[in-house]
Amino acid sequence: MTTTSTNSGRPKARTGGEGGARRRGKGSTALASERREHLVRLAAELFAEKGFQATTVRNIADEAGILSGSLYHHFDSKESIVDEILSGFFEQIMSAYRAVIDEGKDPRETIAGLVRIAFGTLEPHRAAITVMQNDWNYLRGMDRFTYLTKAEDEVEKMWVSTIKAGQEQGLFRSDIDPKLTYRMIRDTVWVAVRWFKPGGRLNSQGLAEHYLKVMFDGINTH
Repeated sequence: MTTTSTNSGRPKARTGGEGGARRRGKGSTALASERREHLVRLAAELFAEKGFQATTVRNIADEAGILSGSLYHHFDSKESIVDEILSGFFEQIMSAYRAVIDEGKDPRETIAGLVRIAFGTLEPHRAAITVMQNDWNYLRGMDRFTYLTKAEDEVEKMWVSTIKAGQEQGLFRSDIDPKLTYRMIRDTVWVAVRWFKPGGRLNSQGLAEHYLKVMFDGINTH
């Protein structure tokens, strides 16, 4: 946009001070957001490696190459960091689980879909899953993490109701306990995060398909 100078009649460029300030503001915000995400990734790896309780703010700052005080420009505590890690994980997996349930397929296909989603989280959410295994009891005792228990209860209901539906339809054995079966499946998947290596012989989807083969068909010949 231009204006006309009253002295010469020639077009005069409008000063870019205000627009430049806006652009600089957006750039600063994007940089701060990028820095925040970087700190979350570093902290997640430390939490997974050392445990949440054993990791200090100084550890995170040292890993990031900044002073401890600088970390507080982004987060008010390490609890805020792990909250961001876990809430992001649960939001993604819960949304994916609900989508599978809403497809309304038969129970066997639904369970297979849930298993594939669970295994699919091993690589992108390795740190979050490890933190859950190591520090679950400690974190769920804090008020800000009450959503963990609520989310776990909702997930259990999804799996258990699907297993029960499969039993009623004659797809699954009637002599197995649905809740116990779910918990055995859940723990098998999550423990895999300790030994699963991305880039190995099987990726997470290959691992899921192998698990489904063993779960549905067993290891005995038929």
